[in-house]
Amino acid sequence: MRIISGDLKGSILYLPESKETRPLKDMARESIFNLLTHSKKINFELKDSNILDLYAGTGSFGLECLSRGSKKVCFVEKSKDVLKILEKNIEKLKLKEKTKVFNNDAFMLIERENIFDLKFNLIFCDPPFINRDTENIIDIIFNNNILENEGIIILHRNKKSKDKYPKYFKIIDERIYGVSKIIFGKILF
Repeated sequence: MRIISGDLKGSILYLPESKETRPLKDMARESIFNLLTHSKKINFELKDSNILDLYAGTGSFGLECLSRGSKKVCFVEKSKDVLKILEKNIEKLKLKEKTKVFNNDAFMLIERENIFDLKFNLIFCDPPFINRDTENIIDIIFNNNILENEGIIILHRNKKSKDKYPKYFKIIDERIYGVSKIIFGKILF
C-alpha cells in the first residue's frame, strides 16, 4: 500500500500482518480522491481541510489527505495492535504535528464533549463490513455537531450492505469498486 499523490506520493505504508483490518485498496482510494477533486456533485476543497478518519486502521485515507494538502487529520482506531502500525506510518511520513490519534471506540469518543476541539470538513467512516450501525454513527456525528455545514461524509461499505440512513442524510454519489461501495453524503442542517 502506498500514498498515491501529493507531497508524499509513492511512500510505502506499513500494514499489519493479521487480517484484523481491511485496508482501502489503492484503486478505490484513488477514485475517491478523483471524485472529491473533480466531481461537480460533490464540490469539495481538500486543501487546508480538517479530516476525521473513523475506524482508521493503518491510516491510508487520512495520510493520503495530508499528502494532498489537508491541514489536520484526527484518526480514531480501537485496536491497539493496528494503532501501533498507524503510529509507525505517521512517524515514517513525519506527520505527527498534523495529526491527532485516538485509541477508542468511534461511538464513545464522538459523544465526549469537545474532544476534537474543531469541526471537520470531511469525515471518512470505514467500519468493519459486519458493522450495521451506520445510521447511528451519522446520528452521533449530527447530534454532536462535529461536521461543518457543507462538510462531506464518506462511507465505505460492502456493496451488498443494505444500510439505513437518517432522513437528514443526503446521498450525493455512490460508487462500486470490487466488493466495496463508497457513499458520499451530506447532512442537511
